[in-house]
Amino acid sequence: MAASVLNTKRAAEVSVFVVRAFVALRQSVLEYTEIMQRLADLEIQSFGQGQNIKAIIKAIGKLAEPKPVPEQRKIGF
Repeated sequence: MAASVLNTKRAAEVSVFVVRAFVALRQSVLEYTEIMQRLADLEIQSFGQGQNIKAIIKAIGKLAEPKPVPEQRKIGF
């Protein structure tokens, strides 16, 4: 959006960077949901095979949870 307002090379680079960041974010969300689906399938398959597998799946699920994003300082007024 900045490239449409500011006609500079830097503004175009920033716009491309932002688009690429959103594409990467979308890809990571898709991978995350795929991993969680596979873990759910494993949990269903492992029903009755022991508590150790369930504990491992729960531990992986906890590791896969997104971490909170730290607050950033505001720039400007």
